[in-house]
Order: sequence, then structure tokens, then C-alpha cells
Amino acid sequence: MRRVAGVIALVLAAATSGAEDQRPAILREIGFDQKLGASVPLETPLVDEAGRDVRLGDYFQGRPVVLSFNYFDCPMLCTVSLNGLASALGTLSFDAGKEFEIVTVSFDKRDTPAAARAKKDSYLKRYQRPGAAEGWHFLTGGAPAIERLTRAAGFRYAWDEETKQFAHPSGVLVLTPDGRIARYLYGIEYAPKDLRLALVEASRGTIGTPLDQAVLYCFQYDPATGRYGAAIMRIVRLGGALTAIALASFVLLMLRRERAAARALPAAVSRLDHVP
Repeated sequence: MRRVAGVIALVLAAATSGAEDQRPAILREIGFDQKLGASVPLETPLVDEAGRDVRLGDYFQGRPVVLSFNYFDCPMLCTVSLNGLASALGTLSFDAGKEFEIVTVSFDKRDTPAAARAKKDSYLKRYQRPGAAEGWHFLTGGAPAIERLTRAAGFRYAWDEETKQFAHPSGVLVLTPDGRIARYLYGIEYAPKDLRLALVEASRGTIGTPLDQAVLYCFQYDPATGRYGAAIMRIVRLGGALTAIALASFVLLMLRRERAAARALPAAVSRLDHVP
């Protein structure tokens, strides 16, 4: 376990390290190559947690999809990452199976539908949303299918012979309803704001509220960090526009009051003239 923890620490360090030549050789083989706008192969043959043959495209039915790569025998990092995803999902007002889908694919060809079923049962207990069983899917597949899908997603991993485990990056992808990669979110914990905005963007505006659209105007996705940050110029422009609207409204209100007072003055003078 100590060796596994050491590998995980190195993986996390590699995500933020710019000194690539100082990293262990295996860590130079893993990572996320961003392919924003690229399509994943929806015809990829996989097997669901019930042992049924499926295609990846079966889960793209007019809703955005959160895609994660996790193998089910992973002793630590995959579990931590899935826990972080479940925690972020639990804070959203959106429900899996209603506004979006979650697809978790094992990149270990040895994983079985039984292992996928056990993992799914575990995370349904954590997520606890109505319809979650139909909205969160745990899939396995053969080596060619896994290789094709992970390559299309830019997900690079490697087998570590010393620990007998996979070294791999941690993160999730958010895809559009037609299977294009919209966003990458990195790490083992995902800010609910980032996940929500990514889903709203990937859905092409079909989910979310007017407030979400306003927040999207003021926040911008940074591919380098996989997060949404404040777009300062947009905020300044929005603030200026709101200030101008407030000033215009105030001037209009004052003009209306002034005109009302001017109309009322002759009537008041007339009443005074009739006072004995």
C-alpha cells in the first residue's frame, strides 16, 4: 500500500509540475491530452454492469454526458476521484438520468460486469438521487475498444510493473449530447460550480437557468487548469452596463415625478383661487 500511495503522490505532483524531465519515466507516459471539440467514437462496443452488449452512443440521448475513466480494482486514486465526483454531483440541482448522464468506463480489460455492478451499487448509495440507477452507467470492454476510446479522449495511462497497478491521471470529461468533448475537469475533487457550468455549456443551453447563463458570461473556462475563472473584462462591462441602466432608470423616474408635479400645480393653484 505504501508503494501505491507513493505512485499516486507522484501522479498528482506530475499534474502540476512543469519540469517534465525530472519526473519518473512512467509518469511521462500518462496524462490528459486536451482534444476540445473532438468527437468520441460512439460506436465503441462495451458491456454494461448487467452483462449486456452496448455501444457508447446508447448513452447519448439528447443530454450532456460526464465521462470518467476508472478501473474497478484501483486501490486508491480511482476511488478518491469517484468519491469527489459523487460529492460534487450531490450538490447540483441537476439529476443524472434527467438532465445529464454519467458514464464510467474501466480501462482495465480484466474488469468484469460483476465488478462494474459492485462499483455501481456502491456509488448509487453515495449519490442517492431518484433515477440514478438509469443515469449512472459502469462499463467494461475489450482492449481494442478501451484503446480506441481512451485515445480519442486524450486519456493516457500505463501499467506499473513494480506496484502491479495502473498509473493514470485523474479527471473527468464533459461531452455534448452528440459526443463532442466540451470540457476537461482535473483532479480528485471537482468544484460544483465548474461541473455545473460545464454541463450547462455542453447542453447548448437546454439545461440550467437564466442565472447560469449570466454566470457563464462572467466566468470563462481555462483549458490549462480545467476550471472556470472570473472573466474580469466581462464583469467590468456587465457592471458598467448595469450602472448605466440604473442611472437611466433614476433619471427617467425623476423626469416622471417632475412632469407629474408640473401637471398637478395648475390644479392646486385653481383650488386656491376658489378658496373664500
